[in-house]
Amino acid sequence: MDLNDFLEHLNCGKSVIGNSELHEFMHKVSSEAMQITSRLNGCYHEPEEIRALFSELIGKPVDPSFRLFPPFYSDCGKNITVGKNVFINSGCHFQDQGGITIGDGTLIGHCVVLATLNHDFSPSKRGTLHPAPIVIGKNVWIGANATIVPGVTIGNGSIIAAGAVVAKDVPENVVVGGVPAKIIKTVVTEDLQ
Repeated sequence: MDLNDFLEHLNCGKSVIGNSELHEFMHKVSSEAMQITSRLNGCYHEPEEIRALFSELIGKPVDPSFRLFPPFYSDCGKNITVGKNVFINSGCHFQDQGGITIGDGTLIGHCVVLATLNHDFSPSKRGTLHPAPIVIGKNVWIGANATIVPGVTIGNGSIIAAGAVVAKDVPENVVVGGVPAKIIKTVVTEDLQ
């Protein structure tokens, strides 16, 4: 088992059986992520140091326009992809085994949770994990303390209100809020040409 095999399994949406070899590998990847996030969160870093640590966490370089205010938490890290001009505020928790993609120009508020794993509903199989990706479009704004659950796609230009729990896909250019999140209004886009 190597990282590529692990990510391929997850990105195909295949379940991870509790106490399996894959599950044990998941714990190994989580330990590595905790080591990196401990360094990231342990003291002050200049922006370029933060980008270097985040790049190490996700296993690929981020754009120089990327900004993050620690602390930041991830129990995997290796299945996160971020675009240009992305900002992640402090206290966010990304459970990214199922895959998290963040489009250009996205702003993520304080203490946002992005969760890409569900446990099995059957008590006898509760240790089994089911991954599903979260895809965030371009120029999305996610307000503080919002939670996005597995399998959700957020359309370009949309706004997720503070404290919302997003359990289904969000179309482009709308504001959603509440528990569960529902469309509140349409975002008025201005032609900047």
